[in-house]
Amino acid sequence: MLIDIPSELEAALIDRFLPPWELDGSFLAQSTMEEYRTELTVTPRFEETAATLRHALAGEGGGYAVLRLGNLAKVLGVDDDRFLRLATGFAAEVAVPFSPFPRWPLWKDIGVKVDKDPGKSSGIGYNAFHMDLVNGTMPPDYTTLLCVRPDPLGGGPSILSDAHAAVARLSEDSRALLAETAYHYGTFFDLHGVGEEYKPFPILDGSNPGERFVRFTAKMLERSQLGQAHADAARELAEELVRGQVSFMLQPGDYLIVNQRRFLHGREALHSGQETVPVADRRLLLQLFLRARAGDGSAA
Repeated sequence: MLIDIPSELEAALIDRFLPPWELDGSFLAQSTMEEYRTELTVTPRFEETAATLRHALAGEGGGYAVLRLGNLAKVLGVDDDRFLRLATGFAAEVAVPFSPFPRWPLWKDIGVKVDKDPGKSSGIGYNAFHMDLVNGTMPPDYTTLLCVRPDPLGGGPSILSDAHAAVARLSEDSRALLAETAYHYGTFFDLHGVGEEYKPFPILDGSNPGERFVRFTAKMLERSQLGQAHADAARELAEELVRGQVSFMLQPGDYLIVNQRRFLHGREALHSGQETVPVADRRLLLQLFLRARAGDGSAA
């Protein structure tokens, strides 16, 4: 769902100053969230917009939203501290912002590296459907991406797919295989706020079917040793995710928020010729993770 910011709200936010945030460990401090909320809720139509955002992410049939902050980005600068604080304030209306990576700031850069594994988030190739931090016992409930610069050559649209709808189209036998604790992917080192390493794990866990994680990354098909039957079931799921995908190009200031209990995400390949683009002009996103508050239905 695309959410445009009402003009009255845009005009008021340009003049709204939020103080620098503070962290409590790897999480945004409660005092900062309260301060941001106090400042923002007196802004015309903020609460209405925040409610629309929450419904798009956790309401019936929802699971992702793109908050169109481009006009604010033009005025304030998309990587300016004032703009990032406003984006953080919107994020805190959904859940608690945090960074699972102690060596990175709250917002983590995802740039483009032509010599990186093409399938990685900072690579130039197709980034297949996945959930972030799939091998943690407590993955982030939401993953978010703020577009600073799209690919200047026109590639790299974001892709999203309803994981539960894809699972529902699978055979009963495939779903049974995906529910077995037989999958593994990636490393687990120096991470905060995402539980313990989960290895092996089921792709389908046993919680409420409508809200459970679909612990999937297509990269496991090439980079993990899986038994034939389990690999075939995961491959079938990958195909269904592609069949049900939506895609769109993020523009400067667009803020994509994905409910990881409902949708998986990825990215089409960047346009060829990235090595000719100066590093400072290449595609750049900022990533932030969110943890649902205790008692929030999306954390069921």
